[in-house]
Amino acid sequence: MIDISNKKEILRIATATGKIYLSKNTISKIKAKLIKKGDPIETAKVAAMYSIKNTSNLIPHCHQILINDISFEYNIFDDYIEVFITVKAIARTGVEMEALIGVSIMLNVIWDMVKYLEKDEKGQYPNTKITEIKIIEKKKIEEF
Repeated sequence: MIDISNKKEILRIATATGKIYLSKNTISKIKAKLIKKGDPIETAKVAAMYSIKNTSNLIPHCHQILINDISFEYNIFDDYIEVFITVKAIARTGVEMEALIGVSIMLNVIWDMVKYLEKDEKGQYPNTKITEIKIIEKKKIEEF
């Protein structure tokens, strides 16, 4: 772990994004709220919140950070869902890992909830994929 005890507490903000590619049939069932396990977007948001709050338990060198806010945005296209998560904290270190973990878990939960629709006749997932997980913005605000 890096010693951050001499760093000043400031407002830290990070936004991460990622995509999950799904079949058009799966996307239409998500839009129509016809997924057997329930609403994958809402379930994935809850899972993402839990994972963001527990990032330091998942990544060994991350510091424990009290999270001040988490916001979600998503877009559903014909063959993929794109998610955006913004994490805010007043802390001595950034919240990039928290945002990345949140996006990763959100996309994995969506996959889990629709995998029965995505499997081919051999039980494989030839077209389902999670891609482009990245930080798109990071901010430090000293006076807030």
